[in-house]
Amino acid sequence: QVYLTESGGGLVQTGGSLRLSCAASGRTSGTYDMGWLRQAPGKEREFVALIKWRDGNTHYADSVKGRFTISRDNAKNTIYLQMNNLKAEDSAVYYCAADFKGSGDLGSWGQGTQVTVSA
Repeated sequence: QVYLTESGGGLVQTGGSLRLSCAASGRTSGTYDMGWLRQAPGKEREFVALIKWRDGNTHYADSVKGRFTISRDNAKNTIYLQMNNLKAEDSAVYYCAADFKGSGDLGSWGQGTQVTVSA
């Protein structure tokens, strides 16, 4: 069993910054892609960012490109999401996710952390 634990959410004003962290624990090899999803009230969960374990390549949703940066510390089995220039529409529960099965889908999620951006 592998667990994903997020931290770093909170309340921030428009234009502000937050840094989310996610640690994987349990029986983990560390050889899996990880990323972030988010879900706002009344909306479906959506992809935010992904980082490949093999080469560190990153991918972002168009809505966050240039503002968010995903990074990874393989030694700590931890990923981060640096969020800058936050907007009200970034408010959501952010979920850490991982592709433990190697299926190409971020199918395993943590409990989530709330990010609220006030106008």
